[in-house]
Amino acid sequence: MIATQTTEAKSNHPLARFVTREAIALCLNLQPEQIYKIDCWRYVIHVVGKGVSTFISYADLPPIIGVEPPTNKDFWRWRKRFAKQNKQAPQFWREFYQQKLQQAASQTELNNWKQILQVIQHILPSEIVAISRTTHHAPLTTHK
Repeated sequence: MIATQTTEAKSNHPLARFVTREAIALCLNLQPEQIYKIDCWRYVIHVVGKGVSTFISYADLPPIIGVEPPTNKDFWRWRKRFAKQNKQAPQFWREFYQQKLQQAASQTELNNWKQILQVIQHILPSEIVAISRTTHHAPLTTHK
């Protein structure tokens, strides 16, 4: 189960607002419940989980809704981090955004996720942007 969109960061790093258990879990190929502790330090995030104790960069994590949108400085940090990957986001961002688009509780939330994807589309693999264009919110149905 994926938790709500609250940041767990308590540092002064500008990208700390994008720290979520779900994104870290995907980055480390873990389930969110397998992460025991997330410490946001000044320059890195220390993650302790089932069979893992590691550091990850703030720039490894994708932007989320509900916090200040990405700035030009954020893009600079991502492009610098992704320089060895043709200046594109890591592949796990695809799964992260695919989950968020599928789990959107309302059309408004879905539109907010699509808006984030439009803002960052130039650092995303093209298939992520294509997925966002074809995703529609299915109305909730109740069974009587």
